[in-house]
Amino acid sequence: PECHCVREGKLEHTLARDLVPGDTVCLSVGDRVPADLRLFEAVDLSVDESSLTGETAPCSKVTAPQPAANGDLASRSNIAFMGTLVRCGKAKGIVIGTGENSEFGEVFKMMQAEEAPKTPLQKSMDLLGKQLSFYSFGIIGIIMLVGWLLGKDILEMFTISVSLAVAAIPEGLPIVVTVTLALGVMRMVKKRAIVKKLPIVETLGCCNVICSDKTGTLTKNEMTVTHILTSDGLHAEVTGVGYNQFGEVIVDGDVVHGFYNPAVSRIVEAGCVCNDAVIRNNTLMGKPTEGALIALAMKMGLDGLQQDYIRKAEYPFSSEQKWMAVKCVHRTQQDRPEICFMKGAYEQVIKYCTTYNSKGQTLALTQQQRDLYQQEKARMGSAGLRVLALASGPELGQLTFLGLVGIIDPPRTGVKEAVTTLIASGVSIKMITGDSQETAIAIASRLGLYSKTSQSVSGEEVDTMEVQHLSQIVPKVAVFYRASPRHKMKIIKSLQKNGAVVAMTGDGVNDAVALKAADIGVAMGQTGTDVCKEAADMILVDDDFQTIMSAIEEGKGIYNNIKNFVRFQLSTSIAALTLISLATLMNFPNPLNAMQILWINIIMDGPPAQSLGVEPVDKDVIRKPPRNWKDSILTKNLILKILVSSIIIVCGTLFVFWRELRDNVITPRDTTMTFTCFVFFDMFNALSSRSQTKSVFEIGLCSNKMFCYAVLGSIMGQLLVIYFPPLQKVFQTESLSILDLLFLLGLTSSVCIVSEIIKKVERSREKVQKNAGSASSSFLEFYPKI
Repeated sequence: PECHCVREGKLEHTLARDLVPGDTVCLSVGDRVPADLRLFEAVDLSVDESSLTGETAPCSKVTAPQPAANGDLASRSNIAFMGTLVRCGKAKGIVIGTGENSEFGEVFKMMQAEEAPKTPLQKSMDLLGKQLSFYSFGIIGIIMLVGWLLGKDILEMFTISVSLAVAAIPEGLPIVVTVTLALGVMRMVKKRAIVKKLPIVETLGCCNVICSDKTGTLTKNEMTVTHILTSDGLHAEVTGVGYNQFGEVIVDGDVVHGFYNPAVSRIVEAGCVCNDAVIRNNTLMGKPTEGALIALAMKMGLDGLQQDYIRKAEYPFSSEQKWMAVKCVHRTQQDRPEICFMKGAYEQVIKYCTTYNSKGQTLALTQQQRDLYQQEKARMGSAGLRVLALASGPELGQLTFLGLVGIIDPPRTGVKEAVTTLIASGVSIKMITGDSQETAIAIASRLGLYSKTSQSVSGEEVDTMEVQHLSQIVPKVAVFYRASPRHKMKIIKSLQKNGAVVAMTGDGVNDAVALKAADIGVAMGQTGTDVCKEAADMILVDDDFQTIMSAIEEGKGIYNNIKNFVRFQLSTSIAALTLISLATLMNFPNPLNAMQILWINIIMDGPPAQSLGVEPVDKDVIRKPPRNWKDSILTKNLILKILVSSIIIVCGTLFVFWRELRDNVITPRDTTMTFTCFVFFDMFNALSSRSQTKSVFEIGLCSNKMFCYAVLGSIMGQLLVIYFPPLQKVFQTESLSILDLLFLLGLTSSVCIVSEIIKKVERSREKVQKNAGSASSSFLEFYPKI
């Protein structure tokens, strides 16, 4: 992460890894402390040390020397520890420890030995592997016992049983799951999404609720003042966008500059002085909202006002109080009384005002004026503007109300389309913002999040509700406004209480706690703060909300690929076990020898099987509803398809073996035909397993190049086993004619043909049900009119 470091008297951006003991570091709200610092200057500094000490309450910091303590971090209140978060205030400190030599480094050393927990999918795959191993060993034991009782050679039966154990036990299952998840992570990186934790790839496919912060996530976070209302009712329009001086302030058609209009200039002065942002070379250093006020001052030529005042005291902004104030004196008139400037949410600022400015006169603030300002604030908010109130005066509580400014934060490109697609697929999206109700609803309506049937709830209302009550109404709520971090936490907990899998997106400090509590925390890569990124499970590199849709699509696709692999693996394992079992029970010679079974195992766990894990994501998968994370991967439908494929493979292979064994004497040709038949069945089975719902022709025969190479490689390997003399001796095979191969290809393609017929029937049934549902809905809509 980057930090602000003073070197040679100049403030510069420096990477935390470049800091050395003795450097001076400046801290402000939202910064992650880059190293252990001994503080020598602090203004109302409060640091969240929960990542280090586990204490959730912020720790106040001072500069005074503290008595020595025996390793008690909480008592060392004059030191800011590396990795902790500045909740409010600002400070300067000298670096005393970096990297491994910091307190955080000591904890990190202990953490390195810890292994990451297995994902729920990996656990279920492990359980499936154990169950298959148990049943396989049981069946293999029965095969050995029956073969011995029937008088077969015990050594031969033992060799066959060991080969079957190697083939039937899915030792590659956990590896394939992990590799498939890892390949999914790599594909998501190409889509500009960085996944920090592997389990999140799986969880994304289950996500059914997205709680999104508005500013910087659904919107661009490029704030621009577009409207000004003075306390005496004067309206001004502001042109230009971005953090620069290009634009004008227009009142009644006239351009206002400098102090030409005192009512407007006093608002601009308050917004410029009560501000910590700096704009250099059209680049903002600070918060976007404050940057918009500095840009407004630049347009009026008043941006130098920041340097005209000496700050005596500061009351930093926090998401709880929703206002900021400074106490200053003019640099050239220091003998005059101090003056306070305040900016923040209208509902909070107006509480500290007793008067208002009207055409140069200071008048008592009446309820009528308050109602008028409230109406104007609501009007500006309903237009999608973020509204800030400004005031000045001798003391907090004796301020003069100056007016309102409306700041617009335009929606990001493509967000509306992504929102529409996600809602259509069954993912509910809820906006949680600190803005007013009017502004929040205006933006939500513009993005398609809010409709006439939707509800909106304030942070104060959330405070008064129990989690049980909130969990009952939260499904109907689309917008939460005037929300603080504790409200976001409560909202997420209520959704999770309903069984929802919640993804939380955000970019600011106030989102960090909620990101940690959500099932999937998503941070913005460009505008997100360091603490936000650290708390998140996934980072959007380009801050594009559409990437979330791609990530959910990828999560669903990965799960489908794992199901495809399980279908292929189980159907082949069951077929191999059943084939040998039936041959033993029917007192037939063994249709496959040990080397042939091991070769089949290579195909089962080798390239053809692995290539199913990299199958391209189906474009229609995003339209499917999120799956329940509690659902087993082995659904009734999947088990049916596995059994059908296994029965066809067993029947077809036994038919070939019986056909070749008519003379009751087993020859290399008999086993070669049976062996090749089983391998070809495997190839066609893998082809039909590429999709559970779509035809292989619909998804494209060559859409998965790795699969094509794997199948071609397996077929070439099989031909070498049949026709290459050294391998003929190893596998006990002999050459087959072209007619034999054509016969086997025709027979083994039946497993793919039957699978295609089943898919066609399922698609037709689904289409009929969908049409019936649409007709029912139309009837219900019409019925009340009758």
